[in-house]
Amino acid sequence: METQAFQKIYTKISKITKATCSLHAEDVANEEMAYVAGRHAQVLKVSEGEVTLQIFEGTEGLGTDAEVIFTGKAPTIRLSPEMAGRFFNAYGDPIDGGPAVDGIEREIGGPSVNPVRRSQTSKLIATGIAGIDLNNTIVTGQKIPFFADPDQPYNQVMADVALRAEADKIILGAMGLSNDDYLYYRELFDNAGALEKIISFINTTDQSPVERLLIPDMALSAAEYFAVEHNQSVLVLLTDMTLYADALAIVGNKMDHIPSKDSMPGSLYSDLAKIYEKAVQFPQGGSITIIAVTTLSGGDITHAIPDNTGYITEGQLFLRKDSDINRVIIDPFRSLSRLRQLIIGKKTREDHPQVMNAAIRLYADAANAKTKRDNGFELTDYDKRAIKFSYEYSKRLLAIDVNIRIDEMLDTAWDLFAKYFHKSELGIKQSILDSHWKGD
Repeated sequence: METQAFQKIYTKISKITKATCSLHAEDVANEEMAYVAGRHAQVLKVSEGEVTLQIFEGTEGLGTDAEVIFTGKAPTIRLSPEMAGRFFNAYGDPIDGGPAVDGIEREIGGPSVNPVRRSQTSKLIATGIAGIDLNNTIVTGQKIPFFADPDQPYNQVMADVALRAEADKIILGAMGLSNDDYLYYRELFDNAGALEKIISFINTTDQSPVERLLIPDMALSAAEYFAVEHNQSVLVLLTDMTLYADALAIVGNKMDHIPSKDSMPGSLYSDLAKIYEKAVQFPQGGSITIIAVTTLSGGDITHAIPDNTGYITEGQLFLRKDSDINRVIIDPFRSLSRLRQLIIGKKTREDHPQVMNAAIRLYADAANAKTKRDNGFELTDYDKRAIKFSYEYSKRLLAIDVNIRIDEMLDTAWDLFAKYFHKSELGIKQSILDSHWKGD
């Protein structure tokens, strides 16, 4: 803890709860950082001279005579190109054994970019995952969540995206990680030799849940630095936003706020929007793209967290266990990137939109054929071929552990078309068929 000359020190706390304390203090601002008996704290409310502080590490063992020191500023982060390859905690302090970053100091949690400073995106961010690049292509400046059940391997998916994505910087903001998952990220990034472009902010399960509220702002402040100061393409990966929202609810409960739907705070929409709206494409070339994980409780898509997230973001990616191939896939029926039309067939091969549409339609035909089969109806020859196609399509293109480039994804789809269908069954334009058909 650093103290400076002329900082006011208070030693009379009037009220202590499980997570907050209150005292009378002067010239204190909302969101200002403080230390209470050496513990990190932040101003939640100022009313008629009474200041309420959220104490991140909790108040256990805290006395009313504890020393309170206000820092005079909101949470800050030191920013420098030296951050690349480093791991930090929720306060921006290194946790990898390396030295503190010597860079410019900036407050976190600033406003999103003015719309007049934004540019419409036209650049692809390739991830190597066909369920994304082929069917739900992501563009720079986009904000899109993964919706996943808690037992699905979303940390593996995010790590794979971090290693494969074609971006100048990857910034991971991880909330509520188990120590095993934290070590998984560290070892994977190190062994892959990818640390030079990855920056990680980590909150683990043995740390205060309320600290998670700082992680997205830390990650996005770093992203803004590299996108604005260095004109870089930055991909921000946030996991798990459900735990972030749970931390918001904890603070709201301690403040006696009246909860809204599903015990979430009434400010949930704006709290999430201030994070997701940091996604931007700058005219100068820099960009911030956000991919976040939202875990679902019992698969409930109507819960307040995914419900509000869906209104804010530009699509969603659903993870689902495919029982036919016994692997996790990106569900083509429930996933959607609303900005894909800006680049597919323009920045990718001309056949991309036609191949994407044809493959998903044939996959839907296979689903209908499986329903007929399961209900004891006789299958047509087309039904049988569609089912065989769907098995290979899932195995070779939808599974999250498949890592290929977009052109190879398209070629794979054409191979499957030729293997199981006739030209006339694809519904693809004749000009595209003439150029790309691989059958007889």
